[in-house]
Amino acid sequence: MHRILLVFLALIAFSPALAAEPSLSRFLDDIAPEELHPQADRFGEMTADASIIELLHGDEPVGWAFLNSDFATAVGYSGKPIHIMVGLDREGRISGAKLVKHYEPIVLVGIPESAIDAVIDHYRGIDVAEELESGSGHELDIVSGATVTIMVIDDSIIRSAIKVAQTVGLIAGKSQKQGPLKRIDKTIDEDRSWSELVGDGSLRWLSLDIGTINRAFAEHGDARATEFPEPGADSDTFIDLYVGLATIPTIGRNVMGPNEYANMEKRLAKGDNAILLAARGRYSFKGSGYVRGGIFDRIHLIQGDISIRFRDRQHKRLGQVQADGAPAFDEFDLFVIPAESGFDPSRPWRIQLLVNRMTGPTTKAFLTFDLDFVPPAKYLETVEPLPVEAENPPAASEATLGEKGHNPLWKSIWQNRRVDIAILAAALVILTGGFFFQMQIARYPRLVFWGRIAFLTFTLGWLGWWANAQLSVVNVMAFTGSLLSGFSWDYFLMDPLIFMLWFAVAASLIFWGRGAYCGWLCPFGALQELTNRFAKFLRIPQWQLPWGLHERLWPLKYMIFLVLFGVSLYSLDTAEKLAEIEPFKTAIILKFVRDWPFVVFAAGLLVVGLFVERFYCRYLCPLGAALAIPGRLRMFEWLKRYRDCGNPCHVCANECMVQAIHPEGHINPNECLYCLHCQVVYVDDHKCPVCVKARLRRARLDARAAAGSNPVPSSGTRSSEGNPDHGKTQSS
Repeated sequence: MHRILLVFLALIAFSPALAAEPSLSRFLDDIAPEELHPQADRFGEMTADASIIELLHGDEPVGWAFLNSDFATAVGYSGKPIHIMVGLDREGRISGAKLVKHYEPIVLVGIPESAIDAVIDHYRGIDVAEELESGSGHELDIVSGATVTIMVIDDSIIRSAIKVAQTVGLIAGKSQKQGPLKRIDKTIDEDRSWSELVGDGSLRWLSLDIGTINRAFAEHGDARATEFPEPGADSDTFIDLYVGLATIPTIGRNVMGPNEYANMEKRLAKGDNAILLAARGRYSFKGSGYVRGGIFDRIHLIQGDISIRFRDRQHKRLGQVQADGAPAFDEFDLFVIPAESGFDPSRPWRIQLLVNRMTGPTTKAFLTFDLDFVPPAKYLETVEPLPVEAENPPAASEATLGEKGHNPLWKSIWQNRRVDIAILAAALVILTGGFFFQMQIARYPRLVFWGRIAFLTFTLGWLGWWANAQLSVVNVMAFTGSLLSGFSWDYFLMDPLIFMLWFAVAASLIFWGRGAYCGWLCPFGALQELTNRFAKFLRIPQWQLPWGLHERLWPLKYMIFLVLFGVSLYSLDTAEKLAEIEPFKTAIILKFVRDWPFVVFAAGLLVVGLFVERFYCRYLCPLGAALAIPGRLRMFEWLKRYRDCGNPCHVCANECMVQAIHPEGHINPNECLYCLHCQVVYVDDHKCPVCVKARLRRARLDARAAAGSNPVPSSGTRSSEGNPDHGKTQSS
């Protein structure tokens, strides 16, 4: 039995941050070949790397099928990939595409999936070679309210199709087109004024006035776009946008200033690059709809078949441009380009600016404008190719970043989230210290109460709603699936906060059981408790379930977990759907922005929790059940009890918020949330009968001593019945 629990403990400790992502083979049974090519009637052989499969008409090949996320970044607003099956014919045209799996909250609420399907269907017939040559050979159909989702879909379909076409030999690959390998020459760092930087091409400039924008929308083809023209004179500035490569010393130091440039150099990981964007005018390249944790949907960087969108963690707002003679700007920002993106700073690239206009109360029209950047040759140096027999090759240049020799992606992610990691680490240290010194802290009830309220607020606000670090039973199921299909540490390390939480859970199970996480670090648990506290403040009556009923409801969560776990061994997708019994995604990750049945379910649990404290944690949470099983292996007993606990005293049992204390007086560690309230009562000489008797006894002895009675023991001496050292500790 212990061996089984040890295996389960290892499973819980190292669960992945996210559910294992789908691969091409998982969707072949769910999609008909003719949906990807009108002539195809079956799938052929998979390529060696299992990422491309032939489309056949009888025995004759007519094209290829692939998953966009296998070849291009397809991460949407949810932070997870949007998976689309794409067909490519033998002439290099997209022959079909179908959305097969996504996690986009914007599609889950208000916007029908059919609208997204209609956009994807428009990619039929697009010539991949023309797209590679022109960079933007098709018109982008934007669904109002799902801008980011559509732009990610567009990028991933086109970029992945280009890479597949190169792989199967329909168009020339990069290696056939690139000239000598070049990199930024860091030794060139000269003082330049603003006019000099603009004049020699170190900074590139896009200027759009009101007249240009109005004419562009008039030619757009949507008659409604002309009904809401941009007000003002035609010559008024709509946007003046400047761009430069900040990692070229002459550009970065002159534009940002030496101090900010030095800060940037410290922030960038090996192989990272950064660009500068500065703008003035009535249109913002960042947009008013941008929110923390989201994507900048009005700009993205394109270089060949690479497309890069910027998130908030890659962004830093700067002050004023420092170059001599620079005009005043409304916006001045730095954007980091991760090394793993494959960006080559020695090659041309462009910024694509998305401009939108209202065409109705809830609809918009969209146009794109390109701002090209060509690195001036004077800032570059040619890299001599390495001889084949070279034993000690020099460090990779910027042009080779993202290839095999570079640091894994997870390392860059951890480096970019240093602040978040430090905050969570500090919180874990504080919590651990509180547990180790719980008896000293328990003597200060107000500190325990308000300290708990503050920590739960941090857990809900920062850890949950801001960082989305909510653990789930899906992690447990996905880990099992990864053991069966192939284990990789790199994937588990992709989300540092989730990994840190699972590591902390593994350690806490040995010391304190499930209560350390469930009682303090679960965002949804914190939401339940804080709303219940507010209900108590409003004097909403609290329901105490009869012990017999309460004890029989405990096993429900274990049954739910076992069903989910068993189903996951057969079909992880089905188990993920059933795991919606967890309201975590709705209440924490998507912040209630979801279809109404999910919102009603999550809100209903919270409403019941106003009357029955931590109702979901007590009876329904499969994650709590999964943690309770290995929690039985804990090696220490920290919660102290007196011999009188349960016979005759029931103060702690009556005040336990989740009724984890049996009538006999012992604490059920599988249900305890480690709130420490029982320990506060344990040392309270005005509430705990044992301590009250000890206090009264000391008072009598002190009174006799003060009255000059016979010598008595020191007032600091406690009777055995009031001394915790003579009590009993909690046993399992």
